[in-house]
Formats: sequence, C-alpha cells, structure tokens
Amino acid sequence: MRSGVKSMKIDLDAVEETAKLLYIRALKVLPDDIKDGFQRLDAAETDATGKSILATMIRNIDVAEDTDNLLCQDTGIPIYNITIGRGVEVDGIDLKTAIRKGCARATKEYPLRSSVVHPVTRKNEHTSCGRRVPVINVDFSGAEQELVIEMIPKGSGSENGSFLKMCIPADGVAGIKTFVIDKVLEAGGKVCPPTIVGVGIGGTADLCMKMAKIAATRRLGSVCDDREGAKLEAELSDAVNTLGIGPQGLGGDSTSFAVHVETAATHITMNPVAVNIQCHSARRAKATFTPTGVEIGV
Repeated sequence: MRSGVKSMKIDLDAVEETAKLLYIRALKVLPDDIKDGFQRLDAAETDATGKSILATMIRNIDVAEDTDNLLCQDTGIPIYNITIGRGVEVDGIDLKTAIRKGCARATKEYPLRSSVVHPVTRKNEHTSCGRRVPVINVDFSGAEQELVIEMIPKGSGSENGSFLKMCIPADGVAGIKTFVIDKVLEAGGKVCPPTIVGVGIGGTADLCMKMAKIAATRRLGSVCDDREGAKLEAELSDAVNTLGIGPQGLGGDSTSFAVHVETAATHITMNPVAVNIQCHSARRAKATFTPTGVEIGV
C-alpha cells in the first residue's frame, strides 16, 4: 500500500445490496443532465411533429417517476463500472461475486424482466445474469479511500446501433466524420432518438469499441479531455442534428443530445473508428463508498 494512505475495507454485503439498488434506481430515475438535455432540445425544436414527440417523451418520464415505474420496459444488459481508489481493500473475485448476486436479486426481488439469454440456446435464467454478464469493468483512480460503482442498463435497441470500421490513416478526419454520420443515418429511428452518439477513435478494435461505449454513457455536458476529440465532438454534434431524423425517427431537429468522443493512441498503419449509440432513456446510477458510508446518486 502507498505510504501515508489509510486503508478502507469494503463490506461485500453492502456491495451486494448496493448493486441491487443501483439497478432498480437506474431503471426508474432518469439523470438530471438527460432531463436538462430534453429541455434544451425542446426549446430549439422547430418541427411541429418533433415538438409533439418530445412533449410525449418528457411526459412519459414524469409519469414513470411519479408512479415509481420503469422508464422503459427494456431492462437491458446490466453493466457495472467499478473504480477503485487508493487504500481500498477488497478481494476482486469476491467483489465481482457480490455485484452479480446483487444484480440477480434486483431481477428476482423487484421483480424486473430479465432480458439476458444464452447466445446460442436463447435460454433465459431470469436473473439478468449469464455467461460474462453482468458486464463488470474495473478501473483505478487516485482518490483515497473511495470505491465507486456505476450501473448502466444498456438497452438492445441502442446497443444494436454499434459499428466498427478499421479506417486507414489516408481516410483522415473526413473519413472519421463520414463514417459516424453514415452510421447515425443507418440507425435512424431504430435507436430511439434523441440519442447520445458515442465515438471511439484509435487504439485497437476492442479498445475502440470500449471507448465508444464509454463516450455514449458519459454525462451530458462533459467534454473529451483530448483537444482534437473535443473539436470533433462539437463539429459532429452540430452535423448530426441537421440530418432530419428527429425524435423517434419521425422527423425534426432533435436527433441527438450530443456526440461524445473518446480517443487513444493507435498504430501508424491503422485508425479504428467505432460508434455506439445510447437511446434517449440514458439510464445510469452511481454509488460512492467512503469511510463515512455509501452515497447513491447518478
């Protein structure tokens, strides 16, 4: 352990219970940044049909939360992003087991519709769990005595809007933009717009797709910490909303809340580009473990 850093032991029973509560919360409470995004799009929408559809979607959010119901019937593929800070004491296998148990309990006890099946037999265990699911990603931070668990239920409609192209350097920035715009057009209304369009650029094929997912599930208002990536975000965000796809694909200005970009260094002879789209119900919930307890939010 790093000198001078106090240790914090993680209560695995608390992790299990938190994993359960986060899944349920994410499905029922839309983050404030997404609600604000709806208000911004509604204020700027010039198409009468688009305006009407946005009003219906905003009303649906209000009704779901007022009646303590799910925002969408699709409970998605459960994803848990874990960030472990300095001084945190926890067994990795036990941590993953606790999260898996919590995910299954949410599905059984709430109850939720399980959308997770075996890829070949299509057998559903009715736990929202299966081989390598829930998806559990682990990262590390410099924060002392802090463990963060973020829960994201990724619906299939938006996840089907996933694309990868192994571009070559000669394609340049124009090639990146063309690929992204083409794929947003191809996805059309099938991804339940207005969306967050996540774009990964660089790395390897698998890293590029992972970055696109990270980008698609970032908070609205956040900006890529790479200058070139941030520049592309602004340009693509403007371009996407000129396509006329509109909310639910029925026409209008409000095709996307934003385009988010993540970048990584890559090989001199290639330039992977990936797109992963998040639907308008951009659900997520987060818990932070510190020595003073567990705080749940978004």
